[in-house]
Amino acid sequence: MPTSSRKNTPPTFGPLVPLPGSERPAPAATKSSLANSNESINVTIRLRRRQSINTLVNQSAAVAQPLNRSDYARQYGASPADMRLVVAYAAANGLTVVLKSTARRTVLVRGTVAQLSKAFGVTLNIYRLADGSTVRGRKGPVMVPDNLVASIEGVFGLDNRPQARAHFQIYNPGDAQGIANPRAVAASFTPPQLAKLYNYPTDRTGKGQTIAIIELGGGFRQADITAYFKSIGLKAPSVKAVLVDGGKNAPSNANGADGEVMLDIEVAGGIAPGANIVVYFAPNTDQGFLDAITTALHDARNKPSVISISWGSAEKSWTPQALNSFNQAFQSAAALGVTICAAAGDTGSDDSVGDKLAHVDFPASSPFVLACGGTKLLTTTNGTAISTETVWHESNTSATGGGISDVFDKPDYQAKASVPPSVNDGKRVGRGVPDVAAVADPATGYVVRVDGQNLVIGGTSAVAPLMAGLVALINEQRSQPVGFIHPKIYATPTVFRDVTQGDNITVTNSKGYSATTGWDACTGLGVADGQKLASLLTTVA
Repeated sequence: MPTSSRKNTPPTFGPLVPLPGSERPAPAATKSSLANSNESINVTIRLRRRQSINTLVNQSAAVAQPLNRSDYARQYGASPADMRLVVAYAAANGLTVVLKSTARRTVLVRGTVAQLSKAFGVTLNIYRLADGSTVRGRKGPVMVPDNLVASIEGVFGLDNRPQARAHFQIYNPGDAQGIANPRAVAASFTPPQLAKLYNYPTDRTGKGQTIAIIELGGGFRQADITAYFKSIGLKAPSVKAVLVDGGKNAPSNANGADGEVMLDIEVAGGIAPGANIVVYFAPNTDQGFLDAITTALHDARNKPSVISISWGSAEKSWTPQALNSFNQAFQSAAALGVTICAAAGDTGSDDSVGDKLAHVDFPASSPFVLACGGTKLLTTTNGTAISTETVWHESNTSATGGGISDVFDKPDYQAKASVPPSVNDGKRVGRGVPDVAAVADPATGYVVRVDGQNLVIGGTSAVAPLMAGLVALINEQRSQPVGFIHPKIYATPTVFRDVTQGDNITVTNSKGYSATTGWDACTGLGVADGQKLASLLTTVA
């Protein structure tokens, strides 16, 4: 620990050493110059927990009595001692403390590139990406004082390269490259139509619940929301924006991230129109993504009971410190009774990596996240009943994600799920992805409105807000948040309709996974019967 000779003497800090898990390669781009030493940037310092949370939240049982946010902060937030030491280190390096949060275990500091480079022992360069844009990047580890290394879980924001992709696809029947392929639309659905087909509760609207949506770009226009919900015969839900780390509600056009934002809002709101929807906008960096999640999770004003995440990328694109900090945030969500729903990816077993190995998407691969895979849904002629539902796989660039995690071990709740070994080595049996599925094929996609246009959009990004809306209905019915549902649903898989046809094999050497009876790495347990799932989860243990 840092020491001082007298009570009021500032603490002293030891030599800089690598922060475990902070190593990262240089961006896959052309280095053009050193970063401007006088540029001011914000950096998030994430601290360790005051005490382990594993006795309250583990992978074998649901949390019987979730904590309220103030009790969580007091018991499992950052310790005041760690907070004081980090603040002192910031002051010693001329950095300004912008924000401190015990619950988020976060100290946000601001300084120049020169000050931050010295404080964390890094060299920051400017890199030019293939699209002509530039990013600030680093390579190697972040350095911290040896007597602070045990107190700091991660340092984010020195590097601002893009971290995640939005998992949505606009249906384009003329696109021969595979976004739905040049086929006629077999069907398209509004959220209320899917709620009927999937047997969702009909006597609830999500009233009293808040659905948080994480967005790393794009924006929404109230006029679109009003027009869309009028067109499907529902009262528009309350939608508001919370801006994190300089993120903005910045709508542009339907071909950009607005498609993701509007899809998320309209699907979640179309299932639970009585719920409040709060959209947390942040920059598309590991810092912005993490800060948006922790802001939503510990938002004592809006109090989300479910968080929908439609952005992600393959596990190998994340630093170990990011994987750890995100996963710990999701474990905190379980302690607070907040359900996390995340898209499993839209390019099959390859997950847009291209190294001839199978990959899974993160954050969907976290054991504390409800990973949402995709199907292709066909109905009877009159559209009132399901005809067939198979794995979504239209092409190598239009297929559900899923597979075996390279990072997270197989959780206890999947002990009886017949999770197979990874196709990469035939040996590792890790966390199986996804947990659940629903329609995601753009050719049988969701009717939405984006920037004044009526479109059909698919992708597993639609499944995350669909499940979030269902969770909001169940939370209203239960009068208590369901939170971490994995142990219950894996113990009672009969509340899901099994999907047994299709595969997500998109790796060039045929590495991937096929649907089978029971859990599989394409559609998980299957498609939820909403009424059955509600009945299971409203039985309070």
